[in-house]
Amino acid sequence: MRRFFLVMVLLLSAGGGVAWWLSTPGTLSAAEIATLEAHRPDPADGARVFHAAGCASCHTAPEATADASSGGDTRPILAGGRRLDSDFGTFVSPNISPDPTHGLGAWSLAEFAAAMRLGVDPDGQHYYPSFPYTAYSHMTAADISDLWAFLQTLPPSDRGNTPNEIAFPFSIRRGIGLWKWRYKTDDWVAAAPSETLDRGRYLVEALGHCAECHTPRDQFGGLVKARWMGGAPNPSGRGRIPNITPSALTWSADDIAYYLETGFTPDYDSAGGTMASVVRNLAQLPASDRDAIAAYIKGLAPVADLDG
Repeated sequence: MRRFFLVMVLLLSAGGGVAWWLSTPGTLSAAEIATLEAHRPDPADGARVFHAAGCASCHTAPEATADASSGGDTRPILAGGRRLDSDFGTFVSPNISPDPTHGLGAWSLAEFAAAMRLGVDPDGQHYYPSFPYTAYSHMTAADISDLWAFLQTLPPSDRGNTPNEIAFPFSIRRGIGLWKWRYKTDDWVAAAPSETLDRGRYLVEALGHCAECHTPRDQFGGLVKARWMGGAPNPSGRGRIPNITPSALTWSADDIAYYLETGFTPDYDSAGGTMASVVRNLAQLPASDRDAIAAYIKGLAPVADLDG
């Protein structure tokens, strides 16, 4: 019996050691940092990345308004504070303004890149995947650098960050490392046999992180890639996010591109809810980008609509 317990202790210790190793937060390599720092950042290009990634939709405080006393400054104030309910708890978007105390003002470019690509904060802690770094991990070094430069041009906010409301055991951040090991991959989902489809894939799978809403999740919160873009429950609990694969969405590529620019459907309906915010962002991109997104959507593998 003593030998049995000894063996069990050794096995549990070994398993714990493996789990600890697998859950270790990642770090950027020296080569990755050098590539980032070698790029000459362009805030104008960063603005396009900002709109494509929809940063304002999550990080603009619900009550934030333009300061009329500043000469009509309509730049977004990325003070955070938006709540996202999930099966694992409620996540609250953080302040990502240039404020040095409550925002990202004291961060380095390398720390920002580690957050975007690895989901790791400057203290070496895992971020929860409510921050879609599994998509942003595909971003190019140039786009990360340009986005960082653009964020520095926005107004700072001294609004403090509100803690997430996450119950045990999901409150143990170290466990997110195991989640990343299972779900965070370098692979693309769709094929990209042309330059247009390659751009569309980059905009949809990386910057736009469209699958975060349009693809269902398993019991651990990972995307079910076999049903890529096949529709999913609405996190708010009201209805479903639609299936946008060709088996359910029969619009032409021109219809899709027009919708992404104006919010109007071929049936003269209009985008509502969070999609209205997505359209406002995508309308600020070049027409060629909306065309590329439309081409990507039309090229998706059909997924049966569970709603019939």
